[in-house]
Amino acid sequence: MREAAFVKQNKEKWIAFETALNFNGTIDPDELANGYIQLTNDLAYAQTYYEKSKTLLYLNALASQAHQKIYKNKKENKNRVINFWKTEFPFFFKQYHRTLGIAFLVFAIATAIGSISALNDTTFIRLILGDAYVNETLNNIAEGDPAAIYKGGSEIGTFLGITINNIRVAFLAFAWGAFFSIGTVYILFSNGIMLGAFITFFYTQGVFFEANKQIWLHGTIEISVIVIAGCAGLIMGNSFLFPKTFSRRVSFMKGAKDGLKVVVSTIPFFVIAGFIEGFITRYTQMPNWLAFLIIGGSLFLIVYYYVLYPILIHKKNEQQLT
Repeated sequence: MREAAFVKQNKEKWIAFETALNFNGTIDPDELANGYIQLTNDLAYAQTYYEKSKTLLYLNALASQAHQKIYKNKKENKNRVINFWKTEFPFFFKQYHRTLGIAFLVFAIATAIGSISALNDTTFIRLILGDAYVNETLNNIAEGDPAAIYKGGSEIGTFLGITINNIRVAFLAFAWGAFFSIGTVYILFSNGIMLGAFITFFYTQGVFFEANKQIWLHGTIEISVIVIAGCAGLIMGNSFLFPKTFSRRVSFMKGAKDGLKVVVSTIPFFVIAGFIEGFITRYTQMPNWLAFLIIGGSLFLIVYYYVLYPILIHKKNEQQLT
C-alpha cells in the first residue's frame, strides 16, 4: 500500500485518538487500550514500509504520548520503589547492554593508557595523582602499610564524604552526555587514566598485591558503577546523535529519561561502596581470604544485577509469552 493511501485510510482514526488523549476529561480505559493497540499496529506497519517518513515520526510521537497517558493513569503499587530495582529496571536495562560494553571498553582502554604512561614516565604518576598523595603514600609504604591512607578520618565521615562524592561523579558522567556523548567519554577516559596510573604506582613500588587487596574492597563496586553511570551518559548523548525513527527532540527526551533511570539505579551501590571504604577498607591487616571474599562478592553483585539478571528476566518473560 502506498503511504498516501495508508494515511487516508487511517487519518480519521489517528486524529480521533489524538483528540481523546488531549481532551481535558478522563478517557475510558478500554477505549484508551484499544486505541493504543491499533496505533502500535499501524506504527509497526509504518516502520516496515515507510521508513524515515513524516508519517512514521507522527505515529512515534503519538504512541509516546499515549504511553505516558496510560502510565500516568495507572494505579501505583505501594512497593513501587522495590519493584523498580527488583523487576522494572533489570528488564529495562537489557536493551542497553551494548552501550554498557562500549562504556567499559572506553574505560579499559584509558586504564591501559594510564598504566603504560606511568611505566614509561615517572613524572606521569605525580602529574595525575598529585605530589601530596604520592609523598604520603611513599611514606606509608616505607612504614609497611601501603593502604594506610584509608585509615584517616572518622568512619562515618569517610562513608558520607565518599558516597556523596561518588554519586556526584556519577551524575556528572550522566549530565555530560548531553554534549553529544563527548563529555561522558571524557569523564570515563580521565577516570580510567587515573586508575591505570594509580594501580601502576603501587606496582612500581613493589607493593602491588598488598595495596590492591585493600583498594579493590571498595573499588570493585565504585569503579564498576562509574562505568555504568558512563553508560547512562552515552544513552542520553547517543539518543540525540542517533534518533532512529524518532525526531531528535523526542529521541533525546527518551534518552535522557532512560539514562536517568540508569544513574539512579547506581545510588544503592555507591552507598555500599562508601560503607566498605569508610568502615572496612581501613582494616589493612584483615586476612587475605576475607578480603578476596568481599571483592569476589562485590564483583558478582555487579555482574549479576547489571548483566546476568536482566538476561534471565527477559528469558523468563519470553517463556511466559510462548
